[in-house]
Amino acid sequence: MKSLAQSIKKFLVSEDGPTAVEYAVMLALIIIVCLTAIQAVGTNANQTFTDVGATL
Repeated sequence: MKSLAQSIKKFLVSEDGPTAVEYAVMLALIIIVCLTAIQAVGTNANQTFTDVGATL
């Protein structure tokens, strides 16, 4: 139990913890932007196919 507390203390003191959190936040933001862009493209493509189908 003592070694677990020491490893947590080392993790909190070291610079690796905040860096990992920053990378996780950046990755989450990138994923959100990508999903939003994919959804917008999908909606536009669906509308285009619907218009073409209606024209035919």
